[in-house]
Amino acid sequence: MKALHVEGLHYSVDRQPILRGVELSLAPGEFAALIGPNGAGKTTLLHCLAGVVAADSGRILVGDADLRIEPLRARHRLGLSIDPSRLPALLSVRECMKLFTDARGLPAIPPSTLALCDALALTPVLDRWVGQCSLGTRQKVGIVLGLLGEPPLLILDEPLNGLDPLSAYALKEHLRRLCGEHGATVLLATHSLDIAERFIDRAMLMVDGRIRRDWSRHDLDAIRAHPDRSLERAMIEAMA
Repeated sequence: MKALHVEGLHYSVDRQPILRGVELSLAPGEFAALIGPNGAGKTTLLHCLAGVVAADSGRILVGDADLRIEPLRARHRLGLSIDPSRLPALLSVRECMKLFTDARGLPAIPPSTLALCDALALTPVLDRWVGQCSLGTRQKVGIVLGLLGEPPLLILDEPLNGLDPLSAYALKEHLRRLCGEHGATVLLATHSLDIAERFIDRAMLMVDGRIRRDWSRHDLDAIRAHPDRSLERAMIEAMA
């Protein structure tokens, strides 16, 4: 069974197509990056996959749960990083975590979440109001909330933006551990091609609302092994 399966996904705004028949599948344990230029539809695709916005047509399966038919079961199987601007300013970081813990039906904030807070240097600010936190700190909070409970599918939109180097490294290692040791699947949208090239198993190039190119682990290993190749160059060639 696939961790995520998408068929013929279309989405438009004011009759302007944003997604044009997106097709993709991810296996359990895959660490995949979604890359591409601004305006390609990456964030819209992630929001459709997480049920934040409803696609006009197409099918999204999260595990064996159809997002359109069983939205609650499908959403329970995934975690979406929260945009820092959408966090409630008048709640503390800990209260946000408790809110998400309750929403997932968990009895308490999971130890794995508290351990991630330690790794991201969030523990000292758990009782600070979100509105008093820096952008980088709020970025960390949004990531922790998305990963809370370690659902089998993790959807992250530019999670490394605004993170200090130590926190960025800790997050990358945490995600790799979730994939390798727990069989979680990660779909990460990023403009950081060095991250995509070095840390992931698969890269998908999105252009004009479609997946134009899909590099497998074998393809990426070949790029890494060649001194004159890079994912950036491969992406530019694919867009030409």
